[in-house]
Amino acid sequence: MKSINDYYKHCMLCPRRCGADRTAGETGVCHCTSQLRAARAALHMWEEPCISGREGSGAIFFTGCGLGCVYCQNAEISGGQSGKPITIERLADIMLELQDKGANNINLVTPDHYAPSIREAVQTARRKGLHLPVLCNCSGYMCEETFEIMRPFTDIWLPDMKYYDSALSARFSAAPDYFETAIRALEKMVEAAGDPVFDARGMMQRGVIVRHLVLPGCYHDSIRLIDKLHRRFGDHIYISIMNQYTPMANLPAKFGDINRKLTTYEYNKVTDYALSIGVENGFIQEGPTADDSFIPAFDYEGV
Repeated sequence: MKSINDYYKHCMLCPRRCGADRTAGETGVCHCTSQLRAARAALHMWEEPCISGREGSGAIFFTGCGLGCVYCQNAEISGGQSGKPITIERLADIMLELQDKGANNINLVTPDHYAPSIREAVQTARRKGLHLPVLCNCSGYMCEETFEIMRPFTDIWLPDMKYYDSALSARFSAAPDYFETAIRALEKMVEAAGDPVFDARGMMQRGVIVRHLVLPGCYHDSIRLIDKLHRRFGDHIYISIMNQYTPMANLPAKFGDINRKLTTYEYNKVTDYALSIGVENGFIQEGPTADDSFIPAFDYEGV
């Protein structure tokens, strides 16, 4: 069995497969060395109702990301600029502290590139009394080896499914293989989790929720994607259709066509289509969600 450092020495933990020696201080495409870093660990109220509930989801926001979308609302941490170094032992304790605060689950936000370290932290936390479901909140752009690392300790999968069209994924995420990679990962997630399971309060204990953020000017792609997901997975997954796209001030001028909020018309076209084809297990957003106030403060709370 590989050691933790074996995974980081020639890193292949994301589909970019950059091969960086993160143990020697090199930063991979994810902008991170092998040192765990996190920017926030707190009760998070803004997830889907069956994840946050009234008490909140125990969200741990990790530094870095292997995908790097140009419009990322968490660019402060996904680009590696923010984050406090922590040990594996400290991460395990953070999970237990969130449990003590009443969290409904442990919500690992963008954990892929730290998967070997997180696996050990969860194992340590379980030995110390962690009993909450563990949730993988990721971009969906995951390779098979990383999935296999995370599968044994993940109860709930919360992947994005961002694009159907490879031209869009190439333009906005430099990942023309996004859909084919993400759909393979999603198939494995559904197989591992099985059908959704909820407790008496309606909180998810196992299952898959696929998130899709509708982009300005791209609702036709959203419709094609949701059609594909429903035909392939039916009621075995939940689909969360989000309208919270937030234009960022530093978005390069060449992406000016998405430097605006989503219109009600665009969002309604997508949700109306989902309803018309029989999507019943799903979530939609209402009201003005495209606002900076929905972006958490990465102030190292709880870290």
